Amino acid sequence: MTDSRPTLVLLHQRAGLPWVFDAAVRAGIDLVLVPRPDERVDPDRLPPAVVELLHLDLPADPAGALEVLRKRHATAPFDGIVTLYDPLVPFAAEAAELLGLPGIGVEVARSAQDKRVMRERLAAAGLGVPRFVRLDPADDPAATVESAGLTFPVVVKPALGMSSLGVTRADSSAALGAVVTEVRRVSAGTADGGAGLIVEEYLDGPEYAVESLVHEGRVQVLSIGYKGDPKGPYFEESVYRAPAALPDAVRDDVVREVTAAHAALGVSYGPTHTELRLRGGSTPYLLEMGARIGGSGVSHYIAGHVTGIDFAAQALRLAAGLEPTVTVREGLAEPVAAAANYIVPCGGHGTITAVHGLDGVRADPRVDHVVQMLAPGDVVRPYPDFTGYPAFVLSRHEGIAEAEEFHAHLERAVRIDYAPATAEGAAS
Repeated sequence: MTDSRPTLVLLHQRAGLPWVFDAAVRAGIDLVLVPRPDERVDPDRLPPAVVELLHLDLPADPAGALEVLRKRHATAPFDGIVTLYDPLVPFAAEAAELLGLPGIGVEVARSAQDKRVMRERLAAAGLGVPRFVRLDPADDPAATVESAGLTFPVVVKPALGMSSLGVTRADSSAALGAVVTEVRRVSAGTADGGAGLIVEEYLDGPEYAVESLVHEGRVQVLSIGYKGDPKGPYFEESVYRAPAALPDAVRDDVVREVTAAHAALGVSYGPTHTELRLRGGSTPYLLEMGARIGGSGVSHYIAGHVTGIDFAAQALRLAAGLEPTVTVREGLAEPVAAAANYIVPCGGHGTITAVHGLDGVRADPRVDHVVQMLAPGDVVRPYPDFTGYPAFVLSRHEGIAEAEEFHAHLERAVRIDYAPATAEGAAS
């Protein structure tokens, strides 16, 4: 710990997403921001709490980036390194280990990112996970799936993917080869170039997200949120509403499975974002756990308004080696309100010509943030590729029923228009 104001290096957080920057102000922590390579941050208009920009070529030269951080820490020490960007969680853990800073450890970070390792460890712990098989480039997809005893439909996904990138349902052995080829193509930008895939059984049932805060091995589940009931063939995210309306027994099962998953993966401190499905609407099956705040900070907004706990501020304190200012208690936090995120669906692909309805949404008193990521002129590639989300609409509600009604209104109010795809396929 340095003697001055605590400082964290923050990796690849988009400057236009405010939550983590505002939380750092509340936590009394300065930030050294490592910008994303596709975003220019004006040094004269830095986000709140950011005292320095540090440019690192993380994708192309991680070893060089580690050396820059080592030298920077030697001359101007910082107290921790943190990211909300899932592909960089292992790098942040490696840098923390190198510099003797707080961290979850490289092995834990990789197990919480690589779906192959994650599935194996969760299954070994006796937790509910979909049946799955690894699929490497030399493997024959149909033969591998058959030897694993999987029946169709199955879901193919990149082992190191994030969001809904490449996630695709294959309904038959005849369709599997083409699906695998396409998933490898669109996931070429992942850490392993899309080489590693998993194929898992398709689970019927709605999807949920769970936000947790972990301190000294105690897992406090802050919120359980409904994420819709996507059927495929692609799994575009659309809603996030919390607290989810679940029977007490199902809710308790979710909390128990998620808590046990932390122990199985070795996550003993920090924030986590877990996604699962309720098979048949009642039995939790874990899909993945990220050792980070989810959704570039959206998870902070949801959990914070549901519980009243400043999720991101507590997570930043832990990353800086500070004690949390709230007691982290095992089990589920008591909800005090409802919160929601409406993820504006792409609803097509091509060149965006207009985004309708967001101005009216911004004026709604229940809405705190409309974060628009795609605008007219941007090109949206068709699924299973993942261009990004057009916009987030984050809102507060007295109860979950009001949030559901509001999202039904947004489905009618917000629309995206596209220019027709060109013959050359430029928009596809």
